Amino acid sequence: MNQKTEGKPAKISLKKYLRELRYLHGELVALQRWVQREGLKVCIIFEGRDGAGKGGTIKAITERVSPRVFRTVALPTPTEREKSQIYLQRYIPHLPAAGEVVIFDRSWYNRAGVERVMGFCTEEDCFKFLTIMPFFEKALTDSGIILLKYWLEIDMEEQERRLKNRIADPRKVWKLSPMDTESYRRWYDYSRARDEMMAATDTSWAPWFVADSNDKRTARLNIIRHLLSQIPYEHLPVPEVEFPPRQKADGYRETDRSRRMVEDWYGKQAQADREYKEQRKKQKRQIKADNAELEG
Repeated sequence: MNQKTEGKPAKISLKKYLRELRYLHGELVALQRWVQREGLKVCIIFEGRDGAGKGGTIKAITERVSPRVFRTVALPTPTEREKSQIYLQRYIPHLPAAGEVVIFDRSWYNRAGVERVMGFCTEEDCFKFLTIMPFFEKALTDSGIILLKYWLEIDMEEQERRLKNRIADPRKVWKLSPMDTESYRRWYDYSRARDEMMAATDTSWAPWFVADSNDKRTARLNIIRHLLSQIPYEHLPVPEVEFPPRQKADGYRETDRSRRMVEDWYGKQAQADREYKEQRKKQKRQIKADNAELEG
């Protein structure tokens, strides 16, 4: 892959993005119902450099579906006990059962990426991992798991812009860590690690799909559309629902709702804004009337 992604997608407007996302969310709900009925087991892996947009993409996928069906796994740094286990042991319990979609925000491929680049594992450890992975993932797919692996690709300039934005944005400052700045420095080490990882683990039963993520909106839409195309599903009829009449009060009286109520701060602000606008309108009408009287 080139240092700078060629043929970047054109920017999509926010209005069109939201319209397309709404449609795709409806399709994800249809997929969810099909997964539940058919007992499908779906595992989706997201990998990429720091700042590539993995978390935002996962949020776009999951924000309108049930967390009981779509489950996100983002494992923390392994404990000392986990470090002493078989490497894959901490991941296996999170694999999907029937009727589940499990999304890994980084996965077992940490070994071929961050662990290798940062020296958290030996080259021998990484070699063994890359050798075993095709067989492990073949076992997963043979067991009926639908395995999708996505790599989100960004260029140097976009990564730098996003990482620096984390410093300026109080909503994102928690995302920036010393690990991010070190991975930023080791761009080419990560590039080499990515290339070797894909060369060793891109198989017919578990291929890698690369998404241009330099524009977050188009990346999210493209990925959702693509994953929907990779999982056969049908639209199930939505059962008609009739609401029964409510029960009678039978003497029940509402309690005093003023106790321990959360202050309606924003409601008061909205009321104050409305009153201010109405007052301004009255003033303008009065000024207009006064001017008309003077001219008359």
